[in-house]
Parts: sequence; structure tokens; C-alpha cells
Amino acid sequence: MKTSETLVLRVGDISFLNCAPIRWGLNDSGSARDVDMVSAPPERLASELLSGNLDISPISLARYLQHADDLCLLPGIAIGSDGPVRSCHIVSRGPLEGLDGRVVALSEASRSTALLARMLLEDAVGVRPTYRAVGQDLDDMLSAADAAVVIGDDALRLQADVPRGLTVHDTGAMWRSWTGLPMVFAVWAVRREFAEAYPDAVDAVQASLVDAVRRARSHPMEVAVAAARESRESRAGAVDVPVLLDYYRALDYSLGERQMATINEFAGRAFARGEALVPAATRIPIPEGQT
Repeated sequence: MKTSETLVLRVGDISFLNCAPIRWGLNDSGSARDVDMVSAPPERLASELLSGNLDISPISLARYLQHADDLCLLPGIAIGSDGPVRSCHIVSRGPLEGLDGRVVALSEASRSTALLARMLLEDAVGVRPTYRAVGQDLDDMLSAADAAVVIGDDALRLQADVPRGLTVHDTGAMWRSWTGLPMVFAVWAVRREFAEAYPDAVDAVQASLVDAVRRARSHPMEVAVAAARESRESRAGAVDVPVLLDYYRALDYSLGERQMATINEFAGRAFARGEALVPAATRIPIPEGQT
């Protein structure tokens, strides 16, 4: 992935286990050595990308749609699922139909899942809760709310061991059942001005990311073992290899026609809520170079 003798790209890396396969693939190919990798939760990466402190980064779909004029999608790479995603949930004490007028705590860690949960609750389930955006801690969230939206490694651990009295509603599965489409939670984006100035460098990073996914898909056990080892370093606790194998089978890192249909569907619904820059009538094209 060497791009030039002087230019070292600053590339974002979501510090959750959903990106562990990509980290593994970049290390396996040696491409990780050619860039300055910055690991952080999704919202921090979005802020760093938009402020110019990162050149390329994964960014939540909601944040991309809010800044589509300033960003370009990278072809062929995203984070999504065609059904259950296992790490983006609405957690409730009772049926979702009982949340009308009740409080739902939204994780501040990712805007896409928070917005998706609102769409699902209001438009698919047909309830009108009150929302509060808070830090992600399930006990704290449910101490002052009737349901909570939880993402990332916390949600993955929760899926593997659901506390008594709680029900986990997988937002990827709910979206698929509602729309018939896969869900895209995050995309890789580059600042438009940077892409225009350094197209070859951007192409090289994009190719390495796609290659990293291919390598990881070819070595599922090695990836799961490495991710389990990574999880043991977290204060939240380890995630077992069988859980991770199931998780990575559920995740979809592609960005093709069906995923672009999802992005446009989501964009239209977000625009209607005042949450996206892209009007419902505007179709976001598949990025050039898409396979």
C-alpha cells in the first residue's frame, strides 16, 4: 500500500471488534505499516475526519449523509449485515409496542444506530418514545429509561449473555424484515479535497482495505482467535472464539448495488427527518471503481 515516499495517510480504525478482521488483514499483508492508523470509537473518528485530522476513515452512515458534499465514498468497503448484525440492539424490559410515550436511552457512541432505532420504533413498530442521548452503560441507561440502544462490543457481549428480564432486538434483523434490504451501519469515506489532490494514494488504501477483508474471510479461525485475544485486553471482558466466528459470519463488508439501495433508502428516510443533507429524490451513485 506504499503511496509515495513522503505522503503517509492518516487512516481511521473503529476500535470495536467489528473491525478486527480488517486490522488482521492489513497486518497480514503488511499494509498497516504504510499508514498512520488511528483507533477510536465511531463518533470520534467522524469528528477527526471532518476536521481534517484524518484523511480516510470509517464513518457512521448517518454522519456521512450529513456531510455528503464534503466526503467521497470508498468503493467496495462498508460495515453492514443482511439480517442480524449481533452488535447493534434495542434492549427493552418488555415488548417494543409498549414503548409509546416511554423513555428510550440512545447511545452516544454511534449516530447511525440511534437514528435507525428511531426509524424502526416510530415507522415500523408505530410508537413515539421520548429519547435521551447518553453515554453507553446499560445499567445506567436502563436506570432512567424503559429501553436502551446499545452498539459495538458491549452489544456483542450482551447478545452472548442476555440478562434475565431483558429482550434484545437486533436492529439489523429488524431493518431486513421491514425493508427487505441489508443494513449498512458504516462506510469508508475520504475528504473530497483530499481525494482530488491524492487520487492514487486513496486508491491504494481502498485496494488494501478490500484485500484485508478478502484475507480475513480466508482465515476465519485465525481472525477469531486474534480478536478474542484483543478482547481480553478490554476491561469489559473477553469475547469467546465461537461468538466471534458467528459474528464475523453475520457481518458484511461489501458495498454493492443492494447496499447502495439501502443507503438511498436510509438517506430518504433520514432527509424526511431533517437528519441528512441528501434529498430523498437524489440517488447516491455507486462509487467509481465499484466491483
